[in-house]
Amino acid sequence: MKELLNFIEEMSFVRVAGSQEERRAGELIMREVNLAAEEAGREDIRGEYMPFGIPYAEVAKCSVQAAGREIYCTPFLRSGNIDAECDLVYLEDASEINFAVKGDLEGKAVLLNKPTDEETYKRLVEHKVAAFLVMQGKYYLSGEEVSLYPKRLREHLSRNGLIPGFTIPSAEALRLVQEGVDKVHLTLEQEDTEPESRNISAVIEGTDRKEESIVLTAHYDSVPVGTGSWDNATGAAALLAIFKHFAAHPARRTLRFLWCGSEEQGLLGSKAYVEQNKEMLDKFVFCFNFDMCGTALGANKICVTGEKELQTFVEQYCKISGYPAVIGVGVHSSDSAPFCDNEIPALGLGRETSTAEIHTIHDLIPTLSEKAIQENVEFAVRIIGDVANAAVIPVKKGMPEETKKELDKYFHREEKKKEEERENK
Repeated sequence: MKELLNFIEEMSFVRVAGSQEERRAGELIMREVNLAAEEAGREDIRGEYMPFGIPYAEVAKCSVQAAGREIYCTPFLRSGNIDAECDLVYLEDASEINFAVKGDLEGKAVLLNKPTDEETYKRLVEHKVAAFLVMQGKYYLSGEEVSLYPKRLREHLSRNGLIPGFTIPSAEALRLVQEGVDKVHLTLEQEDTEPESRNISAVIEGTDRKEESIVLTAHYDSVPVGTGSWDNATGAAALLAIFKHFAAHPARRTLRFLWCGSEEQGLLGSKAYVEQNKEMLDKFVFCFNFDMCGTALGANKICVTGEKELQTFVEQYCKISGYPAVIGVGVHSSDSAPFCDNEIPALGLGRETSTAEIHTIHDLIPTLSEKAIQENVEFAVRIIGDVANAAVIPVKKGMPEETKKELDKYFHREEKKKEEERENK
């Protein structure tokens, strides 16, 4: 395999879920997987594409016009269509008081400070608003600098009904409010599609405890802006380096490597894998996830999702191995989450920094360091090897009650559970 930073540079291009560019990135990973297997003399190991469909949309028109000018905007995909002039109302945080004070909102467009949660969105539906606009970025940033890109209206919102949605720069929102603009012409014409995305899987069978599996994940797609160098070409490359090591030095337990597509669209790749392999999940004893590592400046980070003993294990392991890391506890907003939702304990290994940005035009190569990536990989190989070769897995399966509640919130099951409770009363 090439040096890590060279491979990350090769992967550094926009590779949106379901696109030809995501497919090309997957082919680069597949090339390295099969090459590593060949170099290790392992004819039994080959990469496998695992396709799945994703909800998306093709946009024909998207326009926000107000006060005689065109306003830079991007749409919420799968939010519906509109072509109308509407009264514009600034609804701030869309609190209960905001709704009460503003009165009748039927047929009006509402400007919000931020994307809505399900409770707020349901209120928008109940008040029959025609469309919503949210703002992004600082007041001094242009449309391009804000890094706007189309986002899908997630299912926990759309299941309550469709409201056409737009994102505009905060600078434009500020101008609309300060000028007292009360009319806006909105156009959104889109058609739902279901392109194909792909996971890439490679399995290294265990030597004598092969019935137990450890899954190792990293996503390889990106958002539509920047090159996704940090998020997450670094994680995809780190997982390749780890795969190369264990292809030559197999562990006692089976290692299932998974490069996930469509993570940026809501963990769609890891969710699809879990759904496609439900019958195997009882044999999965651990998950390691790699999302964003290798920044030159910053600190190593480990996200712990599991019982208290997992946190204790990691804290002591870092002391023993001399690996400094910021250790957090909770649900990692990445591809380990669907596995944790099935009682599989997980560690998210990465590196954080305040000097670089993800999901923007600034997610680029210059923030990264070959040395830092290599250190992240070396630690990962060590801890994975020790867990995979352990006489007994050092932590049990299962999630504490507070983590289960956090998972319910993360996967937007709270409102649904509340409705079921109300119906059962």
